[in-house]
Amino acid sequence: MSDCAVYIAAVLSLYGELPDTPARVSASDHWLAHRFHVDGVPLAVVHTALLLGSLRRLSRPAEAPPLPPVRSLAYFRPVVDELLSHPAPDGYLDYLRLKFAQAIQSKPANSQISTFSDAR
Repeated sequence: MSDCAVYIAAVLSLYGELPDTPARVSASDHWLAHRFHVDGVPLAVVHTALLLGSLRRLSRPAEAPPLPPVRSLAYFRPVVDELLSHPAPDGYLDYLRLKFAQAIQSKPANSQISTFSDAR
């Protein structure tokens, strides 16, 4: 398996494990993951962007109207761009993992949120 294929598989796996994302990735998701690789976006930046974007969704006030499900990896593109412009400090990905786990645990039991693996 090429480096590009491994990178794409990792991005799509991380994306697929997020709450409110489709059960199957689309051709456009695959294309964007490939584009991230071609553009040299480090996997850690994509991982951080996915967690940060998802945490922003999870951290909305309880009284706020629910957001629709995420339909595409492109939803996270602005967060990737944000992190490329303003890199996260060392240790931020670990911090986000902790905050994400806490956010998942604090959601009501009837919430249909899946967990995000600690992979990568």
